[in-house]
Amino acid sequence: MAASTTAAPPVAASGSRTRMTGRERLLLTLLLGAQFMVAVDFSILNVALPEVGAGLGFSLANLQWIATSFALAAAGFTLLFGRVADLVGRKRLFVGGMAVLGLSSLLGGLATDPAVLLAARVLQGLATAAVTPAGLALLTTAFREGPLRERALGLNGALMSAGFTAGAILGGLLTSLLSWRWAFLVNVPVAALVVALAPRVITDDRSGDRPRLDVPGATTVTAGLLLLVFGLTQAGEHGWTAPATLVALAAGAALTVAFWFVEKRAAAPLIPVALLRRRNVIWGNAAGLVAFVTETSLVFLLTLYLQKVLGYSPLATGLAFGVLGLGTVLGGTLGGRVVGRFGTRATILGGGLVQAAATVPLVALGADQAWLWLLLAATFVGGVGNMLVIVAFMVSATSGLPDADQGRATGIATMTQQVGITMGTPIMSAIATAAMAGAVGADAVLSGVRTAIGVNAALVVAGSLLAAAFLGRSRTAGSAPENA
Repeated sequence: MAASTTAAPPVAASGSRTRMTGRERLLLTLLLGAQFMVAVDFSILNVALPEVGAGLGFSLANLQWIATSFALAAAGFTLLFGRVADLVGRKRLFVGGMAVLGLSSLLGGLATDPAVLLAARVLQGLATAAVTPAGLALLTTAFREGPLRERALGLNGALMSAGFTAGAILGGLLTSLLSWRWAFLVNVPVAALVVALAPRVITDDRSGDRPRLDVPGATTVTAGLLLLVFGLTQAGEHGWTAPATLVALAAGAALTVAFWFVEKRAAAPLIPVALLRRRNVIWGNAAGLVAFVTETSLVFLLTLYLQKVLGYSPLATGLAFGVLGLGTVLGGTLGGRVVGRFGTRATILGGGLVQAAATVPLVALGADQAWLWLLLAATFVGGVGNMLVIVAFMVSATSGLPDADQGRATGIATMTQQVGITMGTPIMSAIATAAMAGAVGADAVLSGVRTAIGVNAALVVAGSLLAAAFLGRSRTAGSAPENA
């Protein structure tokens, strides 16, 4: 059976070192490159969807399935693959996932009908569900708790967020200059390079302990996540009161509750109940969920504002969000140092308040293009604060755990990230739509965007305060975390 989640992590020299070796830098570059590529995939097709639909004959009603099929697979299977990484080897799953990602991207780039393209998107989602937790687990086991892990997680968070922004820009450029097919094909050489280098750079992490996979738990939680994500995407398309939305969300919630009871009785649980009871895991992931929900939904709201109110093109909109990308890169670069000095609780609170303070002025946005300067300044500062929260969430959610549980912990953290990305847009879309009642045209969009931005800022404040209040005193300068 896997080691207990309450066991103390092994002490290693990297926990006290502040400088990386050459091999560690190479490993970090490889892992960060793969995570950046995965992040780009989340957003690279967003601005290209109309072109894809026109090229392959998607109806307007079915166009959303290009994004939904990816989100379902990526979020639904991430927790399962996080455990599979512990059982079959993180290196093996990481390399295999990157190979599938490259091949599925090639399939998507060569697709000639909707069915083939959707199959490619599902395979891309499954590959993402495998690569992301396996890559994070390889990172957290390569760098023990301390300055090096905090710096590595900070860079990882920065590149993940930068990848979302870069995806929108790159998607617009490739679609405008070449073809939407290059939004898929650009992945192929990158994936091939990672697959070629990974076996030489990553140390084999296979262990002799091979507990059986918790099939009932895996089935329950995967089905529950699939239904929850499907319900959220249906809410964004058809509203929160649509029968498909209500049935999917209710069934998903029921299966999630059932998962808890299945795990209490399992001999080798997918996620031990003791792990789910740890304050740093619960509240660290809660802070991360709020961070991803609010920032990704803010991008959606500001996209509506830039295109529907100010009349910007998709490419110009993507370029405007480049400032947000710079803010997240800065926040990720500083995140490890801030966590190391002040601890995860203070970083989550401070980062959340900075993000909220930058978001509130956006409620004043008007229909004149002069307001663009406020948008650029606010998204830059908000990006810094948001990334501080994300780095602190990653550190908190993976701290105080032995290597045997890192796949589980990073699987939960990755699930939080992907569900948060999926939840944000339908939630804020529903709020904005409700606020648009009675108005028409650009005025209606502006009214809805303003209202939803206000709710977004309030959610950041509430989430940050709650997480900071319930998190135990976090490790600062070498003291042990309080996670009981």
